[in-house]
Amino acid sequence: MVKEVANRPKVRLPRFLRQRYVAQVKEKVNLTIPFTGNPKPVVSWTKNGGPLDPKRVNIRSTERDSILFIRAAERDDSGVYEICVKVDDFEDRASLTLQIVELPGPPASVKIVDTWGFNVALEWTPPKDKGNTEITGYTIQKADKKTGDWFTVLEHYHRLNATISDLIMGNTYKFRVFSENKCGMSDSAAVTKEEAKISKTGIDYKPPEYKEHDFNEAPKFTTSLTDRATTVGYSTKLLCSVRGFPKPKVEWMKNQMIIGDDPKFRQICVQGICSLEIRKPGNFDGGVYSCRAMNDHGEAIVSCKLDVKQPVLPDGDKK
Repeated sequence: MVKEVANRPKVRLPRFLRQRYVAQVKEKVNLTIPFTGNPKPVVSWTKNGGPLDPKRVNIRSTERDSILFIRAAERDDSGVYEICVKVDDFEDRASLTLQIVELPGPPASVKIVDTWGFNVALEWTPPKDKGNTEITGYTIQKADKKTGDWFTVLEHYHRLNATISDLIMGNTYKFRVFSENKCGMSDSAAVTKEEAKISKTGIDYKPPEYKEHDFNEAPKFTTSLTDRATTVGYSTKLLCSVRGFPKPKVEWMKNQMIIGDDPKFRQICVQGICSLEIRKPGNFDGGVYSCRAMNDHGEAIVSCKLDVKQPVLPDGDKK
């Protein structure tokens, strides 16, 4: 009997499997592990030191390699897989780490911790389900209560707190936060229960101080009386205008004597326009007429001369 000389078995683990091999949930896993040995080595596999589940993992081995196949990976398929090739009393082993990952869950909670000016401070907690891998960041969005539309304000953000600035005065906002890992962003988000109202009281308007205008003014005639001539029996009117504050008291005089309530004269003063009507003047109604205006700040006076003439009689009437 001549016994075949045995070559010691050797597993040739590919370089990309020497570190952690990562696949996403529902992906197909198909890994080929080459080896050498003569005669044909006996191949065996273990997962985390125990036997494989044949319902989850299929193994197919030839004289030169062994294939590990998972049709649709699940997170429970993660673990350390070890291959052993054996020829007689000689064996070689190699292990690979398989990590099945998926999208993370949303942050466990998010809340508004402070609101001032045009700023809001947020805090949140990591997700309970990280998707079987590390969280790489967070995406923060805001929504104005009026429109309800969400807009991203921060993405790939690594901290568990943030300050959102440049908000609009008078608007009310809600916020939500998504988790991110190497598979992408979580399908849902954690939303703040409370709202942040950007108050209008942040700006105190102080109107400029104006000195109150002093409208007080002594009487002043803006239109003076003018000398007039009239005919006996023909009514005439004297006019002038005056201004002043408080409203001046106006009185008319004839030859420096106050006219008073003489029914022959009609005195009117409306909006600063003063008039004196002399009804059917006679020979003795001529003279110097004056208008005097007075208030607490002074007085003013204007005068004119009125000449009352005899009517001109036709030639036939002359004697």
